[in-house]
Amino acid sequence: MTTLQEYLKECGAADSLSALILLIAEQAVPIREAFISNQNYADSKNSSGETQAEMDTWSDTHITNTLAASGLVREVASEERDEIVHLVESAPYSVVMDPLDGSSLIKVNLCVGTIVGIYEGSSLQAGKNLKAAFYMLYGPMTTVTVSVGKGVAIFALDKDGVYKMLKNNVRIPEGNLYGSGGIRTEWLEKHAKFISRIENEGAKNRYSGSFVADFHQILTYGGVYAYPPSEKQPNGKLRLVFEANPIGFLAAQAGGAISNGVSSTLEIVPEKIHQRTPIYVGSRGMISKIESIE
Repeated sequence: MTTLQEYLKECGAADSLSALILLIAEQAVPIREAFISNQNYADSKNSSGETQAEMDTWSDTHITNTLAASGLVREVASEERDEIVHLVESAPYSVVMDPLDGSSLIKVNLCVGTIVGIYEGSSLQAGKNLKAAFYMLYGPMTTVTVSVGKGVAIFALDKDGVYKMLKNNVRIPEGNLYGSGGIRTEWLEKHAKFISRIENEGAKNRYSGSFVADFHQILTYGGVYAYPPSEKQPNGKLRLVFEANPIGFLAAQAGGAISNGVSSTLEIVPEKIHQRTPIYVGSRGMISKIESIE
């Protein structure tokens, strides 16, 4: 079976980029091992005002320290930090990350993950400029879903600590699953119309509260993940830099699309590190439907 390292070489990824992807992917092992002893909430909030789980801060610190020691990274932008962390000024890459997406689900042993994007140069760039995007999922298997701009592949960690390919050339089918965040009574008319339309067409609701896990279902079976704008959150809840851009890049590479309900979020140049955006990501047909609603 093809390993992650072999795949990156076959894709023509630069040695330094491959080394960085492999280094971050290796951190799935210590992150997973830390779940047992980091079950509680920390006495802190992140930049979005959300109470941090102990695993949020543990994962953020662990990955950032690992990147600092690598010499490959000039800056790190994390959902768990107020500001960009500047490391080696002459290094080629910037990393954007959600160190542990869905961390509130750890206590109930549901699937959570780590979302990563890698840019050449600074971290405040449009998502279409990503050199690589991937996420690690901590479920029954530990997996990495990755793209270096040559399609999408999925790898599983074996007992020897090697990522082996599960699937190559992943394509999002035109399925009928959907997951929508937000409180239904606070949905705006456009989003309510969209959900009503796809439910009438047979769409089935699948929503866990872990963005990365819910997207992986959409990647596999087709459909749409949405976190819409609302009266209270007109810009949505999820972050453009840490969540929308890496996941949107993967969706596009798998033949799908991402949108804020009007146009692709991959075209947006972030104005600030914690910028929020509405998100619709998944099958291309689903994205066309939301964008067609006035």
